[in-house]
Amino acid sequence: MANGINRRRLLVGGGAGVGLLVAWGLWPRSYAPNLVANPGEALFGAWLKIGTDGHVTVAVPQAEHGQGVYTALAQIVADELGADWRTVGVEPAPLNPLYANPLGVNDLFEGLFSALPADAPILTGGSSSIRMFETACREAGAAARALLCRAAAERWDVDWTQTRVEAGFVVHGAKRLRFAELAEVAAGGTIPDPLPLGMHGAGKLVGTSVPRIDAPSKVDGSANFAGDVRLADMVHAAIRQGPAGSRLTRVDRAAADRIRGVLSVVENPRWVAAVATTWWAAQQALDALAPRFEGGRAVDSASIDTALTTALGQPGTRMAKVGDVDGVFEGARLVTAEYRVGLGLHAGLETPSATAAFRDGRLELWLATQAPGLARAAAARAAGLSDSAVTVHPMLVGGSFGAALEHHVAEQAAVLAMTLKRPVALVWSRGEDSLHDRYRPAARARMAARLAPNGAILGWSAKIAAPSTGAELARRLMPGLATEAAVRVARGDRHAVAGAMPAYRMPAVAIDHHAADIGVATGHVRGGAHVSSAFFTECFLDELAKLGHSEPMSFRIGMLGGNPRLARCLSTAASLGGWDGGVPGSGQGIACHAFRGSYIAVLAEAHMGDDRRPVVDRLVAAVDCGAQINPDLVRQQIEGGLIFGMANALGAATGFTRGLADVRGFDTMRIPRLADTPDITVELIRSDEAPGGVGELGVPAVAPAIANALQSATGYRIRDLPLNTMA
Repeated sequence: MANGINRRRLLVGGGAGVGLLVAWGLWPRSYAPNLVANPGEALFGAWLKIGTDGHVTVAVPQAEHGQGVYTALAQIVADELGADWRTVGVEPAPLNPLYANPLGVNDLFEGLFSALPADAPILTGGSSSIRMFETACREAGAAARALLCRAAAERWDVDWTQTRVEAGFVVHGAKRLRFAELAEVAAGGTIPDPLPLGMHGAGKLVGTSVPRIDAPSKVDGSANFAGDVRLADMVHAAIRQGPAGSRLTRVDRAAADRIRGVLSVVENPRWVAAVATTWWAAQQALDALAPRFEGGRAVDSASIDTALTTALGQPGTRMAKVGDVDGVFEGARLVTAEYRVGLGLHAGLETPSATAAFRDGRLELWLATQAPGLARAAAARAAGLSDSAVTVHPMLVGGSFGAALEHHVAEQAAVLAMTLKRPVALVWSRGEDSLHDRYRPAARARMAARLAPNGAILGWSAKIAAPSTGAELARRLMPGLATEAAVRVARGDRHAVAGAMPAYRMPAVAIDHHAADIGVATGHVRGGAHVSSAFFTECFLDELAKLGHSEPMSFRIGMLGGNPRLARCLSTAASLGGWDGGVPGSGQGIACHAFRGSYIAVLAEAHMGDDRRPVVDRLVAAVDCGAQINPDLVRQQIEGGLIFGMANALGAATGFTRGLADVRGFDTMRIPRLADTPDITVELIRSDEAPGGVGELGVPAVAPAIANALQSATGYRIRDLPLNTMA
C-alpha cells in the first residue's frame, strides 16, 4: 500500500518450525487488508481502527474460547499505540491470508507438514496466538502511533520524534491532542522506516494485568455465542447421527409429525434432522422418529484394547532417537512397564452449534470455529457452492478444548439451510456431542529402561501404540493433494507421540510409534498427545527413581543439566508445596513437562477416598512461560489447565459398546465439580525469554503428578488413565 498500514512480515524468531515460517514469509505474495471501517472510524491497515469518539478497535484473528486472546493481542497493540485501555475494544478479523497462522498449523500437527500450501489457514491452535502474532501486533501499534505523532507534530509545527503518547493523547510539552482528533488525518500518512517500536511513551501496558475485554459481557449475559443467534423466519433443528460407517435406514415420520411445532424432517445417508419452531420440539420429534442406522464397525472397549496390543506387537516407526538404545539394551536386564490411556472427551460446555441462512445465492454461517476459513470451505463443499459464496461469522466459543477445530456442524447446517430455504439454527444435544466427539486417542505404551548400578538411566525406550491422529485430523480439516502428499511422505505420526521425547539428558533414547486402527474417530483435545506422553514418561521416571532408591525430584533435576528452566520449575514447586520426598504414606507426587517453549512442574497431594476413588487435595504449579503479556491471563490459563488435567486424570473419558460411546452426559463423565476442586497454588517465574505457549501448558503434568501422589499414599502404582483402578 502506498498509504496506510500493511503487515510488513509474518516471521517468528526461534522455536520449532522456523524454516517453515521463514519460507512462508518469503513466499512472493501481496495481500490487501480487508478490515472494514464503520462510519466515524479511521482505518489503520489490517489490525486497528480509531474512531472520532476515541475508541480503538483491534482486529483479532484468533478465536476467543476463554483463553483471553481478545485481551492479550489487543493489549499488545494498545501497548505500542499508547492507548487508554478503557477505550480499547475488539472484533473478529475478516478472512484474509494476512492473518494466516503457519506456526499454529505447524505446532498443532507437530511438524507433519514440511511445507505448507501457498495460503496457510487462519487457525487458533497449538498455543500459538502470542508467539505468532506479537510481532505483527507490535508493528501495527507502533506504525499507528508514529502516524498519530506525525499528524500532531505537523499541526504544532514541531519535530514528530519529540512528541510522545500518553493514555490516548499525543503530547508535546503542555500541548495535548486526543487520538480521536488526529485519526482521520493520520491514517493517510506515511509510515517511518524503521518503525519506532517501544518508543515515545509506548510500553506501559504489556506485563500488567489489565481487565479482560470479554469478561463484562460474559458476566452480564450480553455476550453472544452461536446458540444465541436469532434471525427472522428462523427455525430450529436437532440432529441424530449413526455410528461411524453406518447408514440411515428407517425413521418414523408419522410419529414425528404428531409433535406440536414440527415443520420438517431432513434425511441424509449419515444423519437425520428434525426441524421445528423450537429446539425442544425438534429434539422431541427426533426421539419420536426413532431413527435406525445399519452397518458400521462393531467397536467396543475390548476391540480398542486389542488393536493397541496388536500394534505394539508389530514393528513400529522410530520417531526420535539419541545414541544407540539397541546396543545399550543388548543382553542387559531391563526395567519395563506398560501404561494405558483411554479415549478422552472434549466435554466443552457449549455443544457444537451453527446458524445458517441461504439468501440471494449466498450462504451465511454463524458458528464457533477455531478455523473459519476451513469451516467456510467445508460448508461450501457440502452446499455445492464456491467458497466466495459463503460468509462465516466467527462467534465466541464456549470452551472448545480443540473441538471447534472440527466443522461437521457447519456442513450439516449448510445442508439444512440449502434444503429448507430459510434460516436454521442447529444445536447438537449433549448426548450427540458425547457419542460423536472426535476423542482424545486411546494409547498404550511399553516403557523400558536400563539402569546403572548407581541408579542412573543408561537407556530409555518408549514404544507407543496410538492411532495416527495427526494424519486423520489433517485429512478432515484440510482435504486435498497437499495433505495427502504430506501424510504419505511422513515417517510415522508425530502428533501421536508428541511430547514423548524426555526433557532429561540420557545417553540413549528411542521413541517408536506403532500405528493402531482402533475404529474410532480421534482428534485434538487440549494438550494433545502430550497428555499421554507426560503420563507415560513422568510415571515411569518415578518408578525408576524409587527402584534406584532415589528421591524423585532430585532424580529428575540430576538429569536436567541442559534445561535449567525446567529444573527451576521443579525446585520452585517442591519448595512451595513443602515437598517431603514423596515418601511412603505422604500422598505427594511430582511431575514436570516442557511444552511449546514453556515449562511447568506440578506437585500434587492426593489420597484414595472411602469409595476407593482418587481424591486430589492440593495442586502446586511453578511455571516459566517466558515474558508475560498479561500475568492474570497466564494464571487463569494455568489454573484452568490444572483443573482440565485433573479431569483427564479422574474421568472425562469413555469406553465403547457396540459402536457407541458409553458416556452420554456430564452425569457419567466423572469430571471435577466445585466441591472437588483442590487447593491450587500457581507461581509464575519471572523471565525475559520470548513468550512461550500457555493455553495447553497446565494440562500434561497433572495426571502423572496425581498418579505419583497416589502411589506414595497407597503403595500401589496405577498405570491406567483415568486413574480409576489399582494394579
